[in-house]
Amino acid sequence: MSVTKELKKEIISKFSSGANDTGSSEVQVALFTKHISNLTEHLKINKKDYQARRGLLVFVVKRKRLLIYLKNRNNDRYEKVIKELKLKRV
Repeated sequence: MSVTKELKKEIISKFSSGANDTGSSEVQVALFTKHISNLTEHLKINKKDYQARRGLLVFVVKRKRLLIYLKNRNNDRYEKVIKELKLKRV
């Protein structure tokens, strides 16, 4: 299941810092987290879908890089995102 437009708008409105903020690190991390959870559920059913597994790994690495960037730039925003998404620390 992919992320629908309505769900994407909801995630963006929750994590954005302004009306036109759709690409900040917090928003991207939240969207990647939703994609990761969707792919994880898909892979529980379809164990041999190696292309989806590769896509999952790509999203995990991108999210990790963004979290490291966010931690180095603004630790308060990093802590807030980690807490809201219930992620482990990088």
